[in-house]
Parts: sequence; structure tokens; C-alpha cells
Amino acid sequence: MHHATLDQWARGSSALHRRDARVKWLVLVAYLAALSATRSLFPMCVLGFAALAAGAIRLGRLPFAGVLARAGVVAPFAGVITLFTWLGGEGGRALAVLVRSYLSAVAVLVLVGTTPLPTLLSGLTSLGVPRFLVLVVQFLYRYLFVLSEQAQHMRLAAASRGWQAGRWRPDPAGFRAAAGVAAALFLSSQAKAQAVHRAMLARGFQGRLVTLAPPALSIADLWFLAAGVGACAGLWLAANLFG
Repeated sequence: MHHATLDQWARGSSALHRRDARVKWLVLVAYLAALSATRSLFPMCVLGFAALAAGAIRLGRLPFAGVLARAGVVAPFAGVITLFTWLGGEGGRALAVLVRSYLSAVAVLVLVGTTPLPTLLSGLTSLGVPRFLVLVVQFLYRYLFVLSEQAQHMRLAAASRGWQAGRWRPDPAGFRAAAGVAAALFLSSQAKAQAVHRAMLARGFQGRLVTLAPPALSIADLWFLAAGVGACAGLWLAANLFG
């Protein structure tokens, strides 16, 4: 299995990696709430929120360039709203939308990059999120790896038969070839998913994933929660008082 970059980051051993997932979820919610509830994002306010995000990246020993580049994935989606807001004559609000979206994406990446997915979802369950929703997210994430693995196998098989990646042409033959590849990928992924499901049933799966070691909060976790929520609340208060 080819693991994603975020999975590799989540296997680290920094101080942020060792914090309880529930605590990190609560700090993330506090950060996003403070960022969205700030009335006006003046330069010093933006620097404050960016400094909190940078401090989290540094504490988690994550690569700054990698996190900042991957956070840019929100740009096409936020850019549409930003463009229409700008065309509507609200340039300041348009810039605020873009800044909020980008900083939010950075914060979410820090959480995902410092917490393995099973631990992350276990934290959601402990916080009261419905188990069914958590289970759907976990299966979706896992089966994306199955789909990716099958696609890589098909590409390797095609390359071993002399296929070379080139520019795809939108003609009838190209559409038929693409449809055939997509159908083969779907069938092979479905067969693999069914095999995984049968293996889970054979090992006693009964509709829920059991956590072998329930998480326990430590003093360091409580200090981190207080510091994180306090910093977000203080920054929000300062921004709304002096903004």
C-alpha cells in the first residue's frame, strides 16, 4: 500500500503528535470559531492568526513548505467566492474570505498531519459525534486507498505492455478507451473492496470499529487545551476590541 504524505506526517513523534485527539479537535474548533467570528481582519490580526498556525506547524515538526502548498488546494473554491465578492464592490470582504479559507485549511492540515486517522476518528466518537458518520468517513478514506492501489496496478500493467503516457485526445476512440479503463478500475476496486469486507467479517466485524486502548487525558493535554483555547479567545477579543 502506497501511503499518502499526510499519513507519513501523522507517524511523527513531536509534542503535538503526542497530544490527545479530543484536545486537538477542541483547539481546532476554537481556532476556526475565532477566525470566522472576527469582524475585520486587519494586518495585525492576520499576523496573529498566522502566528498561531505557524507555531502549531513548528510544534508538530511539519514541513512549512509542504503544509502551505497543500493548503492552497482551497484556492480554486474560495477564489470563486472571492471573485464575485470583489466584483460586487466589497474588496475588503473578498480578501477576508480568501485569508480565512487559507488559514482554516492550514489549521486542518496541521490536525490531520499530526494525528493518525484512526485516532482522529476515535476522538470524534469520544466527543459525541454519531458512530455511523465516523464509520462512513473511515471506510471512505480506506477505500480511497484501495481505488488508488488498483489504479497504480493498472498503470503498471499497461506500461509493461508497451503503453506510454501521452497527450489524450478528445476523439471517439479516446472516449471509448477512457470509459473502458474507468469500468475496469471500478470492477477491480469493487472486487477488492468485497474481499476486504469478507476478511473483516471473518475477523468478527459487527458494524463498529473497536478501540483497543481508550485514550486518557494527561496534564500536558489539559495545559495544551487551556493554552490553545485561551490564545484563540484572546486573539479574537483583541481583534474585535481594537479592530
